[in-house]
Amino acid sequence: MSDTHPHVPSSDLWQIKKPVAGPVILLFATLFCSFLPFFGSTGTLRLMIEIMALMIMAQAWNLLAGFTGFVSIGQQAFIGLGAYGLFVTSIETGLNPFLAIFVGGFVAALIGVLSAPALFRLRGPYFAIGTWVLAELFKIIILNTQKFGSGSGLTLARVLQTIPKEYRTSGTYWVALALTVFTIYMVYFLLRSRFGLAVRTVRDNEASAESVGVNIRRIKFIVFIIAAFLTGCAGAITYLNTMFINPYASFSVEWSALLIFIVIIGGIGTIEGPFIGVLLYFLLRELLSDFGTWYIITLGIVAIAVMLFVPGGLWGLISKKFNIVLFPAGAIVLRKDEGSNRSGM
Repeated sequence: MSDTHPHVPSSDLWQIKKPVAGPVILLFATLFCSFLPFFGSTGTLRLMIEIMALMIMAQAWNLLAGFTGFVSIGQQAFIGLGAYGLFVTSIETGLNPFLAIFVGGFVAALIGVLSAPALFRLRGPYFAIGTWVLAELFKIIILNTQKFGSGSGLTLARVLQTIPKEYRTSGTYWVALALTVFTIYMVYFLLRSRFGLAVRTVRDNEASAESVGVNIRRIKFIVFIIAAFLTGCAGAITYLNTMFINPYASFSVEWSALLIFIVIIGGIGTIEGPFIGVLLYFLLRELLSDFGTWYIITLGIVAIAVMLFVPGGLWGLISKKFNIVLFPAGAIVLRKDEGSNRSGM
């Protein structure tokens, strides 16, 4: 047996044998960011919460579409369900909103479990449309349910009165930071496992995956539920940050459009891509938000330009030009001393 797989580029082999920079950089960045509430303004913390929540959503959508091949335009279903799970639980039971974030994630995951059998019968664009229909279904249900505030929405103002004002934003920030770091590390190590290899095999060719013993339905189900849970938690964090929710905003298809923009611009199928996409989105938003419709037009122009001239996304361009991979998640190495396949995915 040769020391390396014939189809593995030497650069990918280097990525596995050398220390991996991405997780180490992320660790130091996390340590620095954990002290931000002690010297950052409330406005800065709220912006950082928004950035981190969107990062979680983007990584979840990228895991679903970029690595598994499940293109969804209905992730707003889990954003809204996670947020309403937090609001209703906190208002009705008095549960601490920071803990209710994870309740929102479990609510989204539960709906994912219940809807998966029907959605998995659909393929390609039909699956994408099916997820959008799921989001619209729950939007209609909430609009017509008084307990959920109908079209007027719900507020956490009364619940948050039990938490000192100085701890509300900082508490939300720390939970968002912890969940963001967990999401990135989880996706990274998941993709470097044998399960990650199976995930990409399903994406590339389901028939081939099935022929080598991959349980396609199980792989799809697990990834779908993981994405639903993470998206639900991120949705809960987003609306805990604003302290108000209504079904028009939380179940808006604009969420999915935004996630698609971020991941494709940054680099779909890479862990680093959503970092670039999220930062570029917020940079454009802050610079162009005062220009009305020109803000939307600019986003569209940037998206079209990247898809035409940089199909691998901005991170793909950076990675190729400077030979940098911070989170290698795409190589297989066969080593004599191990006597078996080792996956770098």
